[in-house]
Amino acid sequence: MAREFQRGHKAKISDLTAGTDLYVGVQIAAPGLTFDISCFGLDADERLSDDRYFVFFNQPKSPEESIQLLGAQSGDTESFRVTLDRIPANIQKLSFTATIDGAGQMSQVGPGHLRIVAGGEEVARYAFTGAEFSTERAVMLGDFYLKDVWRFAAVGQGFDGGLEALLRNFGGEVAEEEPAAPQQQAAAPGFAPPPQAVAPPAFGAPAAPAPAPAFGAPPAPPAPAPPAPPVQPVHAQPTMVAPLAPAPVPPPAPAPPTPTPPPYGQPAAPYGQPQQPQYGQVPGQAPAPYPGHTPPPGTPYGQPAPAPYGQPAPYGQQPGMPAQGMAPQGVPQGMPATGAGLAAALAPYKETATGARWTPQNQQLMRVDLAMGGAPVLARQGSMVMYQGKVDFGYKGAGFAGRIVGNATGQEMQLMRCTGRGQVFLAENGAHLHPIELQGDGICVSAENVLAFDESLQYEVRRIEGHGIPGGALFTMQFQGSGTVVVKTHGVPVVLPVTPTTFADCNAVVAWSSASQVVLSSQVRLRRNAYPGHSGETVNLQFRGAPGNFIVVQPYEV
Repeated sequence: MAREFQRGHKAKISDLTAGTDLYVGVQIAAPGLTFDISCFGLDADERLSDDRYFVFFNQPKSPEESIQLLGAQSGDTESFRVTLDRIPANIQKLSFTATIDGAGQMSQVGPGHLRIVAGGEEVARYAFTGAEFSTERAVMLGDFYLKDVWRFAAVGQGFDGGLEALLRNFGGEVAEEEPAAPQQQAAAPGFAPPPQAVAPPAFGAPAAPAPAPAFGAPPAPPAPAPPAPPVQPVHAQPTMVAPLAPAPVPPPAPAPPTPTPPPYGQPAAPYGQPQQPQYGQVPGQAPAPYPGHTPPPGTPYGQPAPAPYGQPAPYGQQPGMPAQGMAPQGVPQGMPATGAGLAAALAPYKETATGARWTPQNQQLMRVDLAMGGAPVLARQGSMVMYQGKVDFGYKGAGFAGRIVGNATGQEMQLMRCTGRGQVFLAENGAHLHPIELQGDGICVSAENVLAFDESLQYEVRRIEGHGIPGGALFTMQFQGSGTVVVKTHGVPVVLPVTPTTFADCNAVVAWSSASQVVLSSQVRLRRNAYPGHSGETVNLQFRGAPGNFIVVQPYEV
């Protein structure tokens, strides 16, 4: 039975099939639209460093034929043959894309899919509809990528610019189209049907269908041209001879400057003469508030001086602020103070949309798009700070047995279920949030440090045995499967590799890989208890495991 994928889901190819010779079929259609379906072979930097691994209708296979374009078959709009064990080492990723040839949008497409078939049996299917897109003209449907082993990811990310935007995204260059030679015809691929049903003309036959004239016959006289119609006169008056260039027009004289009105009570200057500054006033500077007063040093040129020390500011004006009706320094006259400056000030805090299901907005705020993946999200009760779209929030109970276990182990989680099609923003008390994506592996996290996770994940209480502590054991939550769990920490954590000499304070450790072996180490000794006081570091966790395991420690003790 084929495994159903949602956008953002990933899995190892070896978990889907043991074979390496795969069939990849893409079905996509919309009324009146034509689609170009391609495969990009990318390097470790996800760049198209070798154009020979751009497999499309004009280049149907890679050099060693590890990627082949097969054409439409078995209900698929386009199909490929991918032989994973023949792909060269410099190709680390295969991206299957679909672009619209001409005008149109991806929101117009009907139900489609990308499927993987191995040994004649369908093993994976990613289904999509036009409701998942809007104005995009190109979309990345799915990826095969090498991360220690080959894996598959359902992407579903679109581009408004079409094939040209895809090429630029992968580092390719868009070549300018050149006009084709009039007598040259492009050869069709060897495995494709001929482009026409009629036979081509014999070698050396002229391209024109008309028969050639007989040998030695005089050429046919050209057909007489029809007589030109007589030119009707426009007018009966003779044409005046005049120079073609028009006479230069002198530039208009500049308008006289508008005189500045004098201060209240001061006589106006004669028309056309600038207003004379008062005695002791610098030209261009605002007049002094009272005779004999000079602005203090540091006053901006042309700006009024602040009120004298001990004197109140004019009515309606805040101390240290410019007078009412005057723009702040550095803002052009006539522009409101909340114009482009406000948009620029708020730009760093705009919503971040990356096309992924889980997107950190900053260190303390997480956004989850419920429309991607379709699976509900379980989040800590009261952690929603905002949502967009149609979202339903329901109570998630643990059941009688779950409450008993949670109360006995301290790992009870008060959760709510988030369902619908929208975006939910989650946060709690300014804690730092970290999305951790699981791909069939597992992680151990204390229930106190879990903010939200995909409902598709399996979770249970895990017991850590030990001696020298009350109850003789510690408990934690273990998450396994494919999905994302959001872990919250106090401050920025540090991730350390597990070695035989790795110890961590049980009050500071946040999470660790579930494959790690955890041993509870106590430094409590009877002889030490006979003396007053102790170090405060009596119970630690020792971690052991194969290379690749890790622990996460926060700079805070619960």
